[in-house]
Amino acid sequence: MTKKINSALISVFSKDGLEPIVRKLHEHNVVIYSTGGTEEFIKNLGIPVVPVEDVTSYPSILGGRVKTLHPKIFGGILNRQENAKDLEEMKEFEIPQIDLVIVDLYPFEKTVASGASESDIIEKIDIGGISLIRAAGKNFKDTVIIPSMDDYTSFLEIISIQNCETNLEQRKHFATRAFHISSHYDTAIFNYFNTDQTYYKSSIENGQVLRYGENPHQKGFFFGEFDKMFTKLHGKELSYNNLLDVDAAVNLILEFKNNEPTFAILKHNNACGLATRDNMKDAYLSALACDPTSAFGGVLIANDKIDAETAREINNLFCEVVIAPSFENEAVSILQEKKNRIILQQNDVELPNMQVRTCLNGLLVQERNNVTDNKLALKNVTITEPTNQEIEDLIFASKICKNTKSNTIVLAKNATLVASGTGQTSRVDALKQAIEKANSFGFELKNAVMASDAFFPFPDCVEIAHQAGISAVIQPGGSIKDELSIDYCNQNKVAMVFTGTRHFKH
Repeated sequence: MTKKINSALISVFSKDGLEPIVRKLHEHNVVIYSTGGTEEFIKNLGIPVVPVEDVTSYPSILGGRVKTLHPKIFGGILNRQENAKDLEEMKEFEIPQIDLVIVDLYPFEKTVASGASESDIIEKIDIGGISLIRAAGKNFKDTVIIPSMDDYTSFLEIISIQNCETNLEQRKHFATRAFHISSHYDTAIFNYFNTDQTYYKSSIENGQVLRYGENPHQKGFFFGEFDKMFTKLHGKELSYNNLLDVDAAVNLILEFKNNEPTFAILKHNNACGLATRDNMKDAYLSALACDPTSAFGGVLIANDKIDAETAREINNLFCEVVIAPSFENEAVSILQEKKNRIILQQNDVELPNMQVRTCLNGLLVQERNNVTDNKLALKNVTITEPTNQEIEDLIFASKICKNTKSNTIVLAKNATLVASGTGQTSRVDALKQAIEKANSFGFELKNAVMASDAFFPFPDCVEIAHQAGISAVIQPGGSIKDELSIDYCNQNKVAMVFTGTRHFKH
């Protein structure tokens, strides 16, 4: 199934990297057909080229919208060379054989991203190019399709080594690439037009093969633009679990983006330490003190620059990943002393507004939880009102609670995570876990605050919290038995505020 390339149709938007291919085709006496700017480019190389208009007897019309859409062009691409009837029609209608099609589509996605006008965007919807790609991809048994400038290098290597011949496996590979290019292109166009959220289409290029998934026996892949989000300064390749923890860390620290220096330590997607202080070193040391046991092997993230002094403290801890928007040069040098430690400089990139995860035999899609509780959202529901310090701590605890697995309870004091109960089937169990953890690390819970990701159906949680020393509570409210919790707080001078917003995180 090896086939010689004797003729080629070239119609590309970007000419970068095209010249060596054109010269190699000419070297093997390949007849080249082309249009418009590509035709001019080839002529300027001093290489013969046949205008498509000479084949179709039609000029480029409608401002260049129609150039290659003609039976003589598509017949030359789609004919089956082993089919006698096809060959008869080729001869009858004087259709030239086309063995190779090279296309690079109009840059639709780049035009949208540039903020161009709608009319400019519409003009970048490629019609002829996408049709050529599909036609040549369909007829891969006889025709080679090079659907993007990203394929130029590999194609040039093949025709250089194989004297302008291709085998069936190579043609099928390029056909696979062709249908990837066309489906990705169509998805981008659809998503530009679509306003109906009951339709979901996504196409992500250049998936990254990971060492493995959650466990060594599972294959793992990452599809995304990691290099846009981070500049990797040092360390080994990130694993599947690393990426999940990094995602959790990025979402958590986003809640504190404009705060004073804040440092968080995460383990298994949940914060085990978080503190806000006047400087980054103190923020880190306070975060570490929250749970130094769990911090071992964790993911660390800061909301501002990590300086050398902070880096020296971090260097005493075994940790997988350190993330910050910037680092002092000396800090990077210090952190690089551990060969495998991953150091990521986080770029200011907006996260997708829609979240997607597999479910059963389909997908669940939802809007990102963009609500962050603030002072304006607080509704005092008890006789005792929280102090200014308690309000600050309640908001602080709520931000952590929002980014912790449900059922969750977060205890905080003086802009420090004291303890949390995470992923429990009972909210009472979550609270008991948090209290036990706080006590095990010697934290004083008197005048600490409590945050819950959902309402209390019974007063048991506020009773247990009060007995442990908690002085103020933040929760969404909304239970038919809210009054039971409110009554208990009133009887025991505990302040409680409602936010009206639940923050489940399953």
